[in-house]
Amino acid sequence: MKKTLLLGVAFAVLSSCGTSSKSSANTTQSNQSKKIDPTEYASSITSDELKTMLYKYASDEFEGRDTGEKGQKMAVEYLKQKYISMGIPTPLGGDDYFQEVPLEKQQVAEAKLTVNGKTFKSFEDQIVLTVSNDVNMSMDNIVYVGYGIDDEKYSDYKNIDVKGKFVLAKSGEPKDAEGNFIISGTTDGTKWTNGRQSISSKREAAIENGAKGILFMDNDLFSRYSSFYKRQSESGTAGRLSLKSNDTGIVMLMINDNLGKALYASISKDSTAKEIEATINLEIENKSESITSENVVAYIKGSEKPDEILVISAHLDHEGVKNGEIYNGADDDGSGTVAILEIAQAFKMAEKAGHGPKRSILFLHVTAEEKGLLGSKHYTDNDPIFPLENTVADLNIDMIGRVDPKRDTGTRNYVYLIGSDKLSTELHNISEEANAKYVNMELDYTFNDENDPNRYYYRSDHYNFAKNNVPVIFYFNGTHDDYHRPSDTPDKIEYDLLETRTRLVFYTAWEVANRDERIIVDKATE
Repeated sequence: MKKTLLLGVAFAVLSSCGTSSKSSANTTQSNQSKKIDPTEYASSITSDELKTMLYKYASDEFEGRDTGEKGQKMAVEYLKQKYISMGIPTPLGGDDYFQEVPLEKQQVAEAKLTVNGKTFKSFEDQIVLTVSNDVNMSMDNIVYVGYGIDDEKYSDYKNIDVKGKFVLAKSGEPKDAEGNFIISGTTDGTKWTNGRQSISSKREAAIENGAKGILFMDNDLFSRYSSFYKRQSESGTAGRLSLKSNDTGIVMLMINDNLGKALYASISKDSTAKEIEATINLEIENKSESITSENVVAYIKGSEKPDEILVISAHLDHEGVKNGEIYNGADDDGSGTVAILEIAQAFKMAEKAGHGPKRSILFLHVTAEEKGLLGSKHYTDNDPIFPLENTVADLNIDMIGRVDPKRDTGTRNYVYLIGSDKLSTELHNISEEANAKYVNMELDYTFNDENDPNRYYYRSDHYNFAKNNVPVIFYFNGTHDDYHRPSDTPDKIEYDLLETRTRLVFYTAWEVANRDERIIVDKATE
């Protein structure tokens, strides 16, 4: 691994005139800044403080912090008061630490759908996955886009215009003559075939190509989803949350092969994109309830490069109360939440000592991660407080208080790192160097593999930054038997590990925030 380390924090302003004087001042300033030892500030991150905060934050009092519910409102107020007590301001001004995140909770919508005069019923042949407004329309054709993939290695959208039209896509992804998937080059599938992720990937491809709606044929998923959606519809239970949008959005229906073949008889055998003639009538009544949740934001302004932003993020929400049991979410992600508070305290101590970070640091606690990374998506896609082009990196902390029982090495002193080398070689090297210099943990890259079947790179809030070419590191301890269970409680956290991992994030943030040059994005994706 290549290693790069540049450390510098300006703490003296030398007044001078003339080119040679300025050069001398800059040299002196650089030499002085290199002598600053961040271990004094890192030592303020303690297991005792982490434990005290987490026992409060993951207590029954906060009722599992379900998005939009009473416990989540208590959680954001708790975080706000912590920042006020530390004297760390909000970038929003005054005492407004909350970035509002507009959400809507949809009840299951039922579609009235006919194809060439034949009716296809909800839950038997089709289910509505997403809809933003009422729909009442007729179509004379639909665009078949094969697998519905738009990737640099393979695209079904390459030679066909779908703007303003409905598209029809099927499950799966293409293979080569040797039986390997074209996109991965191996027998491992990618995000285009991975269950729920395949739904979002193909929906996003349709959106990016201007489609108005998508009918997605996945017979296996349909058999699993249809009964669940039908039970929700019959009980009146609200469905998943989504970001509220003023746009019309995209309509998405999942369909079975019975309906797929009615639209295009050769859908199973043929993957060639083409327009298909069919008389289609579609009516959907949108049923939704508006909900407001909040991201919590605080920041320390950079002393030299205030317009360059380092984000340190974690999600503040969890699963709430289910069947009378409270899902406390101590590890997921109470551990990341209290870690950020300790990191913020350490940087504030440095600032008070005249060693504030060169770059600004945004402490970002996002909501609705458990609902689909919605809080971070709102920040990156709808309302970035600081421009993403000025954001140098996102260090995201999601579950760092436990040990993965499935690790075969048996070593406690580890943390999984995901994404550190995906966009910036320098960020990866800085991370390695900071660990070797200050912490000496085992940095485990098991889940960093592009073909990792768990797809963790896409499953926490850092991904919304990464998709916008902001370099990221995701800190993670792996799952355990208490993951997403009421038994994820603060008494099971290993606080010495939580302390060490939190210090690792602090040291890495220190290096990124204080180096002379902004880290280079050398692996940007289009």
